[in-house]
Amino acid sequence: MRPVFANSAFVSAPERFYLRGGGWRPVPLRVRYGLFEHPTAGLVLIDTGYGPRVTQGKRSLGLRLYNAILGPDLVTSGQPAAVLQRLGFTPDDVSIVIVTHFHADHVAGLDAFANARIIAKQEMLGRVLRAPVRANLRHGIFTELLPAGLLSRTVDVDGFALIEAPLGLGKGRDLFGDGSVLAIDLPGHAAGHFGLCFSAMPRPLLYAVDAQWCGDALVPERRPGFPASLVADDPLALAESTRRVLAFQEASGEVLLCHDPAVSPHDLGEGMP
Repeated sequence: MRPVFANSAFVSAPERFYLRGGGWRPVPLRVRYGLFEHPTAGLVLIDTGYGPRVTQGKRSLGLRLYNAILGPDLVTSGQPAAVLQRLGFTPDDVSIVIVTHFHADHVAGLDAFANARIIAKQEMLGRVLRAPVRANLRHGIFTELLPAGLLSRTVDVDGFALIEAPLGLGKGRDLFGDGSVLAIDLPGHAAGHFGLCFSAMPRPLLYAVDAQWCGDALVPERRPGFPASLVADDPLALAESTRRVLAFQEASGEVLLCHDPAVSPHDLGEGMP
């Protein structure tokens, strides 16, 4: 069992925004989501990436402004339904969607998986659903992207047993009871943000999601400051999470980040914009 990652969109940003010492030229950042087939749990999705609900159709003013500012360039062949079809599945075959956090670029396609269980931070989802629109908007969260009844089919990630993760990463939540996939708290980027450690792989893989935007930024002297710090939920916690991810990598673990522009061996093939 190994995960693969598809790219739902590209979002261009000056390198200097996400990498200290970088240039000013815009770089197309990926917006990944993952999928894998567990031997007993079935087909599992990791987030959903960006989708048409962000870029077109009837939307709130806040979501239209968000789309206008970030300008995501959707990859049609990288949308979940297209990728699943390519791999011989349909959205109805997805049994579980793991939501690492509730930013728009991670939940925009959730409505396509009405039959799937959701694994997420249940307390955080409740807070998001209760929060005023303005408070959510500040954090890039739009409840209009969350399907009705989502809370009722969400399983709390914090309810799973804690076990030790490999290579000194600390403890993680054992999502399938076999130690193969561990949810690892990586706070700082967003409230409730967590990554996934595939500990049973020959070389353990940590999908660290948005702990940083590119692998080079894991190194202390390359971590971005202002203005990237403005979007961090907790900059001090983010620095500690980044330190842990780097330590895992230096201990021979493999790290993948959601927005890293570099091609990963775990990426499905695709075209550039």
